[in-house]
Amino acid sequence: MDGAVIWRYELTTNEWFKDPSMITPRCRFATASCDTFAYVAGGLETENCIQVLNSAEKYNSENQTWEKLPNMNQTRKSCSGCYLDNKFYVIGGQDEKDKDLTCGEFFDEMTNKWYLIPNMLKDIVLSSSRSPLIAVVNNELYTLDASSNEVKVYVKGTNSWKKLGFVPVRADKLQGGWGVAFKSLGNELLVIGTTSNSCYTCLPHPDLEVLEWKQIVCGSGNHNPFIHNCAVMLA
Repeated sequence: MDGAVIWRYELTTNEWFKDPSMITPRCRFATASCDTFAYVAGGLETENCIQVLNSAEKYNSENQTWEKLPNMNQTRKSCSGCYLDNKFYVIGGQDEKDKDLTCGEFFDEMTNKWYLIPNMLKDIVLSSSRSPLIAVVNNELYTLDASSNEVKVYVKGTNSWKKLGFVPVRADKLQGGWGVAFKSLGNELLVIGTTSNSCYTCLPHPDLEVLEWKQIVCGSGNHNPFIHNCAVMLA
């Protein structure tokens, strides 16, 4: 099948359905979801994977349609996205000159505008090889700093990051945290390392000094622990 194809998974029927393509097909983009809507922004256009985008779109899963959103302030690829404070955030990435970006920005649907956040990642060691590892739990933004194996929480009022302690996996084992998953799982953080049986959860809070991780069973049998991408669905 040629080009970028969108597939939708229906949990109730355990089936995949082909959905309409984006208005501007892309790869290496930021994405986030809220209720029945998904948001995408930035990335590389898929025709020749050269042009870095600042365009954004909103997907309605109920009627399977895409809607164009205003363009971001910054072109960016290999960026990360999240939904925080009822806004779509796009963080980090690289520009058209492959320069690592420390800025973030968010889209406010009430004003239909993007707002730039300079130096949002100034306290994070960036890796041009992959998108920032971020997760939102209870409307708080967390990141896994792959260079130090530390979890940090974003302090909204000061545009800074507070250290919360180390993860029980080696995110620095491969360049920039490749192969590691860092996701929200309900009110918990989930981290999956690059070795077998390295799957852990914790209950995070910005006021904690130390995170308490609990190992969970991720299944049995031989498998490749290197994770290219993953998503969490709660039934």
